[in-house]
Amino acid sequence: QLHLVESGGGLVQPGGSLRLSCVATGSTLDYYAIGWFRRAPGKEREGVSCISSRGSETDSADSVKGRFTISRDRAKNTVFLQMDNLKPEDTAVYYCAAETAYGSGWCALDEIQFGSWGQGTQVTVSS
Repeated sequence: QLHLVESGGGLVQPGGSLRLSCVATGSTLDYYAIGWFRRAPGKEREGVSCISSRGSETDSADSVKGRFTISRDRAKNTVFLQMDNLKPEDTAVYYCAAETAYGSGWCALDEIQFGSWGQGTQVTVSS
């Protein structure tokens, strides 16, 4: 059974960087498309970035394009979210999610389409 664990969150000043990790156990992430989502205080959860199982297709929300980069390391069975030039509005709990899509170029920023979720990691951007 797939189990996802996020890490790498913390407190950072505006303009700073963080790298989030989503580590999988119980199955290889090669079978899955992965999405990163976030829930800010008082707001609904929103899609941030996603990557296909092939690793060659990605998508990102307009609010993070040019600042966040998603990637996967198959040897480590991990997906990363590199977050640069962080802004206070990026403050949220960040979640990774997986959906079976082996060999596909599919990924999505719609949380309904993902069946496996991690517990989340807090990111706070503040001076």
